[in-house]
Parts: sequence; structure tokens; C-alpha cells
Amino acid sequence: MPNRRRAVTALTALAAVPLLPAPAEARSPEALAGRRTADRARLLAADRVSERVLDLTIDSPALGREGHARVLLPTGYDRSPHRRWPVLYLLHGCCDPGPGWEAWTLNTDVEGITADVPALIVSPEGGPVGFYSNWWNGGHYGPPAWETFHLAELRPLLERALRSNGRRAIAGLSMGGFGALCYAARHPRLFRAAASFSGVIHTTSDPSGVQDILTGYGADPAGLWGDPAAQSALWDAHNPYALIPRLPRGYPLYLACGNGAPGPLDPPDRPEDGLERGLGEMARAYLRRARGHGLAVTAHLYGPGTHTWPYWERELTRALPLLTAPLT
Repeated sequence: MPNRRRAVTALTALAAVPLLPAPAEARSPEALAGRRTADRARLLAADRVSERVLDLTIDSPALGREGHARVLLPTGYDRSPHRRWPVLYLLHGCCDPGPGWEAWTLNTDVEGITADVPALIVSPEGGPVGFYSNWWNGGHYGPPAWETFHLAELRPLLERALRSNGRRAIAGLSMGGFGALCYAARHPRLFRAAASFSGVIHTTSDPSGVQDILTGYGADPAGLWGDPAAQSALWDAHNPYALIPRLPRGYPLYLACGNGAPGPLDPPDRPEDGLERGLGEMARAYLRRARGHGLAVTAHLYGPGTHTWPYWERELTRALPLLTAPLT
């Protein structure tokens, strides 16, 4: 996939410069750089990478450092300075070698796929193994608090700086599929639809698998949600499968996963993928329970397919109508 980024024109944040008294919806993100939200997060910079790509740098108390998000602006954004837009969050997976907030644009044609979508497409940083959670850290909590960064810091900045209108949907792959269904269930009034592509969506069915990922990145395996037995309630509170009853009946969900066998989008010599096989089992369990609860699940458990980007790009294309319908 070619790198679609152009040379970045940095827009330095000038926190000391007073804001213009224009209506909030008419202010550019550059003009709002330096302004703090009520929870003290601050937009430091808005770097226009290309016509549609805008990279945000945020001073985040929740993370204890700078956080980032890549935004794909809707076509015609600059020509409609008073229009407000819905938001589709696209969450990345774990363990990427590069910045997570760039993953969708670097690995898929998400710009082309969403060219006609009248919404802000927001890909926030989630950490290599952040799991879209406020980390327990032995009961002390504190940074990194990813859920707070995304929903209490980034969300109001999008409303103020980029004119989002309060209508949201959310989707993600792998760890991001976990994040999408977890956020949707933990905050059912915030998101109108959700999608998981090869998501880790039944965490207590394989807690050692989650902990092995953390250990592999040098993180404390108990730092995320504690010990699976001693802190079982905290694990359940971040398990999309356990959280299904929190979603209202009729809630629109898109669920996609392969079974780990090499599929049509894999090279001929691709071996079987044990990770995708296990996630497919999670997806089948989630689907049974979700439909039993009365959720409006569109499922594409497509059989042969591995834990790789071509399948997630395809599933995003298929999921878009479900995700965007409630945003209009």
C-alpha cells in the first residue's frame, strides 16, 4: 500500500495567544490549538498532512504525556465552515511497529473507502498494548488511562475544534475490535453503532492470551485489569462478551472474523493462523449471546481468512452502511 502522506506543514500551538471571539463552529483546529478542555486536556497542534488528513497532538493528563489522533476530514469540509459532522472512530490493533494512529491510512485505502462518507473518520492512538482501558496499576490507576483519553479528552476536543455534532459510531480491528465493542457497551449513549473485525471480544475465555501479549511488550501482565481471579469483576467490566446486556435491544452491530485457515486474500504459502482461529471462536460465542439478547447483529464469519489487513479493509467496506446509517 503506498504511503499516502504528503509533507507535513506544522502548525505550532500558541497557548498564550487569546482565542478569537468567533463562534465555536467557525474556528479552525489551528486557531484552537492551545485551548484546554474542562478536564485540562489541550490541543497542542493540528498538522494538515493532506487535503483530508489532519494529525492532532494533545497534551493528555490521562496519558501523562502527549497523545495523538489522525482525522480524515470529510470531502468539502473546508467549504462548509459552519457545518457540524458526525464521527466514525476507527481503532487500531495491538503490536504495530509504527504509530497506531497512522495504521489504517498506512495499511488500507481508508481514504478512498470513506471518500463519500459525510463524517469525521477519527483514528486515535491506543498504545501498542493499551487495550482501550484505564489501567488498574495495582489499584492505583493513573496513566495510561486510554478510555479517559478517548472519551473524556479527545471527544470534547473534536466537538470544539473540528465541529463534531455528537453522533458517533465506532469500529476497530483485533485489539481495536475489543475497544469498539467494549466502549459501545460501557457507554451505550455515546455510540449509535459498532463493529469488530477479528476482535478480542471475549477476554475471560483466554485471559492468559491477553496477559501474554502484555508480557511480550514488557508490561506488567497484572497492570491492565489485575489478576483474572482476584480482580474478576474488573475483568468482566472490560469484557465485551460479559457486557452484552448493557447494549439496548436492537443495537446495530457488525461482527466479522475468519477461522485462521488461509483464505482468498492470503498468499499461496500462508500457514494456518492460530490467533485468528481463536478469535473466530470468540466471535461465534459473542454472536450467539448477542442475538439471544436481541441485538441487531450483522455477522460475517467468513471461514478461511487470517489475521491480516486485507480482510479488515474488506470488512470495513462492508460494514460502512451499518455504521453510517445511524449518523445521518
